[in-house]
Amino acid sequence: MLRAVLDANVYVSAVLRPEGPPGRIIDRFLREEAFDLVVAPTIVEETRRVFSYPKLRKLIRGNFDPELWLEDVVLLAEIVSGDYEITGVCPDPDDDKYLGVAVEGRAAFVVTGDQGFLSVEKYRDVRIVSPRAFLELLGD
Repeated sequence: MLRAVLDANVYVSAVLRPEGPPGRIIDRFLREEAFDLVVAPTIVEETRRVFSYPKLRKLIRGNFDPELWLEDVVLLAEIVSGDYEITGVCPDPDDDKYLGVAVEGRAAFVVTGDQGFLSVEKYRDVRIVSPRAFLELLGD
């Protein structure tokens, strides 16, 4: 089974556009367990922080609570400590933590919509792919 780490931007995009590739990835995870999701507290906290931005809150549809939704996702994911540190690989140093989580959690993929992060392409055995490319790997 494929193992993946999702960038915070994938979670946010999934909430804003559930019909888009990020939303379909989360749907496949929740409904079909189509892949193993690996998360760490640092990723969960970053995603929660982004969900709390007032500008983003205005874009969320209806009574949808992104924090509760994220909790549901995290409950089904494999949680690692996030203590494995990698530095100096990504153009944005904040993205290095995703590679550390992937290595620690033995994930083969990091899924992101960030063009700078996508430019890294690969670190060790971890491939950095777009949501659309990951969906193709899932057979969608």
